[in-house]
Amino acid sequence: MRRKTKKMRGSKTCGYGSKKKHRGKGHKGGHGFAGGCKHKHLEWRFGRHGFTRHGVKRIKKTINVEELNKFEGEVNLIELGYDKLLGSGFINKPLKVIVKEATEKAIEKIAAAGGEVVVRGNGGEE
Repeated sequence: MRRKTKKMRGSKTCGYGSKKKHRGKGHKGGHGFAGGCKHKHLEWRFGRHGFTRHGVKRIKKTINVEELNKFEGEVNLIELGYDKLLGSGFINKPLKVIVKEATEKAIEKIAAAGGEVVVRGNGGEE
């Protein structure tokens, strides 16, 4: 977007009406907030604006039980970059799954297929 000065080249008053109006602060209501009660847009001057980020929420990377059908034997989901195992879908082979977190439904489905789930906090030892 073009700046106002570039846009108003040759216009004599640059959109301020009379030449007198743009000389001092009088047209805007004085110095600082003087005369602020006579002007609109007071909501720009008071209150809080924007937001404060206190910490970034980390989104957990999840995987469903059904997606484990492509693996064989032992699956270490921590090394593969997954944080949580969810229980959606069906599994038809026994697997040993190592993961940080798992839902009860996911653990039940893998146990029913003859496998086991090892839950390790933060990827460390059991």
